[in-house]
Amino acid sequence: MLLLVSIAKLLAEIALLALLGQGLLALLVGRTRAHNPIYRLLQILTSPVLRLTRLLLPRQVLDRHLPLAAVALLLLVWLLSTGLKVSHCLRVGVKLCQ
Repeated sequence: MLLLVSIAKLLAEIALLALLGQGLLALLVGRTRAHNPIYRLLQILTSPVLRLTRLLLPRQVLDRHLPLAAVALLLLVWLLSTGLKVSHCLRVGVKLCQ
């Protein structure tokens, strides 16, 4: 149980950081971001999250709002997994969770 919750939390953290990095790089580079290899790598990392977010949201949500919705979804996953991890560790004892 603890391993699955930790994996979900870690994947959410990686995806959140990749989305943040992609957004910051887009602000710094501007219109030429499509030619930046780091931006393309971050696009590859975040594409599964954005596809899943597109599947979960109604069609009325614009594509330009998709990254913000993905961040909200990932924050929700991170908060839930953190809460489950804390709850599990309190149940079994903190020494067993280290």
